[in-house]
Amino acid sequence: MDASTISAQIRKKIIDGDYPHGSKLPTVRDLATNHGVSQQTASAAYAALGALGLVRTDPRSGTRVTASRQSDAHLGTFTPPDLSVAQAWKPTGDGTATEETTLVRQLDATDAMAVWGIEPGSTVVERTRIRSVDGVPVQHKLTVMPYDVAARVPDGYQGTPPMLTQAGEESPKAPVGVRVADWLGWDVARTESVITAEPLDDTVCTALGLPAGSPGFRIIGVTRDSREGTVFVTITSAQLHHRVTLNIIG
Repeated sequence: MDASTISAQIRKKIIDGDYPHGSKLPTVRDLATNHGVSQQTASAAYAALGALGLVRTDPRSGTRVTASRQSDAHLGTFTPPDLSVAQAWKPTGDGTATEETTLVRQLDATDAMAVWGIEPGSTVVERTRIRSVDGVPVQHKLTVMPYDVAARVPDGYQGTPPMLTQAGEESPKAPVGVRVADWLGWDVARTESVITAEPLDDTVCTALGLPAGSPGFRIIGVTRDSREGTVFVTITSAQLHHRVTLNIIG
C-alpha cells in the first residue's frame, strides 16, 4: 500500500465524518503498523493530507483533523421569481447551518481594490461573516463596499444603517420578498464572478482553523450599477474538499 492510498482512505473518513474536526489521528508509527508500511510512507500520507489543509501535524500534540465533514455548501439562489424562496446559503447535505458577522470596520481602500473598480484611498466598509455547519466553520465571507453605499438606509428608517451594524448586534432585515438592494436603494445591474483554487489568505486560515497556506476555493463577485460603478464586492473562501454550488435564475 502506498502513501496516496492511505491518504485517500483517511480523507474519505474525514469527508464522511468518521474522523470529526479536531479529532486526533494515529501516530506515524501506529499508522505505519496498522497499514503494514514504513514510517516514511505513513509520514508521506499525512504530509499529503496536510498539503490539502485537512490535517495539521504538531511534533508535540500529533496529527489532528482540521477540516469538517464535507458540507457541500451552497452559495445561494440569486434573482428567483419568488424572493421568499431565496437563501443566502445552506448546506446541500445534512447539517445545521449558522452564520455570524465577526467584523465590521471602515478603512481606506487599498491599491489592490482598484481592480474591482474601487478607488484607492477612498473610504470603504468591510464586513466579515463566518458560515458554519454543525458548529464547524466552513466558509469565510468578506464583503467590501464604498462607504456611501454602506450608509444607505430605507425610506423612513431611523437608526444605524443596516450595513454598518456592528458585529454581535442584530442587523435589520429587508421585508420578506424584497431584495436588500431594492430595500436600501442600491442600483444593482449585474454581478461578475471569478472562481479560483489557490492558497487561502492567512486571515481566512485563522478564521477557519486551518494551517497557513491551505488551498481552497476563492469566489470573488463584483456587483456593479447601471453606470458601471462598484456597489459591493464579496470574497467567499472555502476548503477544496467542499463542493461549491449556486443557482442563478432569470
